[in-house]
Amino acid sequence: MAILGARPDKSGTEFTVWSSQAGKIELCLFDADDRETQRLPMARGADDIFRLRVGGIGEGARYGLRADGDYAPERGLWFDPEKLLVDPYAVEIDRPYVYDARLAARRGEGGDTAPLMPKAVVRALSDPVSARAPLFEPGGLIYELSVRSFSMRHPQVPDEDRGTLRALAHPAIVDHLKKIGVSAVELMPVTAKIDERHLPPLGLTNGWGYNPVTFMALDPRLAPRGIADLRSTTKALHGAGIGVILDLVFNHTGESDERGPTLSLRGLDSRAYYRHAPDGRLVNDTGTGNTLACDHPAARDLVLASLRHFVRNAGVDGFRFDLAPVLGRNDQGFNANAPLLAAMRTDPLLSDRILIAEPWDIGPGGYQLGRFGQPFLEWNDKYRDDVRRFWRGDAGMVGRLATGLAGSSDVFPGTASRTVNFIAAHDGMTLADLVSYEKKHNEANGEANRDGHDENLSWNHGVEGESDDAGVALHRAGDQRALLATLFASRGAIMLTAGDEFGRSQRGNNNAYAQDNAITWLDWAGRDRALEDHVAALAALRGAVPVLRDPTLLTGQPQKGDACADVEWLTETGQPMDDSAWNDPRRRRLAMVLGVAGVDGGRLAVLVNGDRRASSFVLPVRDGYNWVDALDPAADAEAWRRVEGRAVVFMSERKR
Repeated sequence: MAILGARPDKSGTEFTVWSSQAGKIELCLFDADDRETQRLPMARGADDIFRLRVGGIGEGARYGLRADGDYAPERGLWFDPEKLLVDPYAVEIDRPYVYDARLAARRGEGGDTAPLMPKAVVRALSDPVSARAPLFEPGGLIYELSVRSFSMRHPQVPDEDRGTLRALAHPAIVDHLKKIGVSAVELMPVTAKIDERHLPPLGLTNGWGYNPVTFMALDPRLAPRGIADLRSTTKALHGAGIGVILDLVFNHTGESDERGPTLSLRGLDSRAYYRHAPDGRLVNDTGTGNTLACDHPAARDLVLASLRHFVRNAGVDGFRFDLAPVLGRNDQGFNANAPLLAAMRTDPLLSDRILIAEPWDIGPGGYQLGRFGQPFLEWNDKYRDDVRRFWRGDAGMVGRLATGLAGSSDVFPGTASRTVNFIAAHDGMTLADLVSYEKKHNEANGEANRDGHDENLSWNHGVEGESDDAGVALHRAGDQRALLATLFASRGAIMLTAGDEFGRSQRGNNNAYAQDNAITWLDWAGRDRALEDHVAALAALRGAVPVLRDPTLLTGQPQKGDACADVEWLTETGQPMDDSAWNDPRRRRLAMVLGVAGVDGGRLAVLVNGDRRASSFVLPVRDGYNWVDALDPAADAEAWRRVEGRAVVFMSERKR
């Protein structure tokens, strides 16, 4: 399909939009006072592209679209010329979307929506960013963050930059990212979104952004200067050696279900852009009311154009795809080789980018962990749940823990893992809340605590959320350290959600998407600096020991002429784990000894004590080598190590 949207040149601007069903499309031009000054018919071509060239207008012009045709919502036809529509290929809009019930009114009932709608802005883009390899290596640390909540309370970020992309380029932010070893930031959605219709009456707003309308235009609240803000922030982070991954939503839009607003795709060609059942009803494989029809060429071209836009014009390193099975869905279900996924693998601009799938949606056959294939990395919720269960104290989890530490060969068979290991993410409880709340506390969301997952695999010590008791506080702090150490000891890519490195809490809220306030805004002044320093030490160790980052699956045999096996699994007494040990449901201790640790040719031992009781671990001894604490190399060398209570300890084998 041809490149669509608004393309200005020296003499004017050419506007193009696609629709197979519209009978008529008009271009509407607006002045600086938001008044509609012209309504111009667009000419339809044989390719279903409507075109119009307007002389004398260019950079900064504001416009919208109106489409007319059959109005039969029961058949997926929503044409209504009173609904001003935003160009799906717009690269900038002049204001945020604000929900209003009139946007969802039926034809002939709501009046003209132009006063309620953002206008697309004609923008001549800068020269493309110079091509470069992504700034991320296998096994790196991905740092997931919400631009707004991450920076709203940072004392060193200027007031005018707080809550925007520009905050991420501030030296204090960059220093923090480097301190904890971030390889790439993963930005939760920064494209233009709209609140779900139930939020305004509750006095709430969608702070996460997973309800997009236009896929290329950035939300003006996060990027007041549009794509230029993303481009300059990416450049600043690249200068510090940190990559940028965009979390993008191509599974649904904020036009929602049959009671949702008509904003863009629905009003232009709902039957093409959204999946529909044979009877005309919207398919809801996302839980949001609609599902993008990524198997349709029009939707596929829009997604690919959006990805290319962010690589070409901002230089981003990669993408994380929300509810990614939708990208490979057709009428028969999920296909890992669907045209859209295949195009991402072969496209000249996209094929070398970091591609990360959230491998589940709620449609039939929606759980696809491990099935996306190269080069996709995948969020590994099995790892997440197994680690939580082990540290919660569930029986029989030591084997599952070992599998996760080693790269999850059960999920990613072959020679290398594609896992993204994580323990907590934006969706669910924070790391600190995992060890402080056994049950969710979503009362602030206004849904009587019915929303969010009921099973969080979490636990608490003492009274929920309270830590006045010194013993309770000590246990919670220790459990957080153990969880973090487990994550940093796991092979393959790892992901940390912003603030979990210093004990952020959402007061037990495990679905805080609508809490754009102090519940989600990071408390930089009150952060746990001791925990943050612990994470920095873990990151430094992981950076210095390549075997921890290596996604290659372990064999238990020496590799490339090494003297030692790539891994040994031992009991705390130094004996090999046998079937009886692996199958003992009471076992809470394990030693993973990795060969070629990158420190003087020695090994690295990861000692896991999941018991409250202390334990002494016996380490395998080789002539000419000593074992030392990897995080405290100045400590005395010993052939054993006492682990006080629940903890993960790293030991390095070094030459005497």
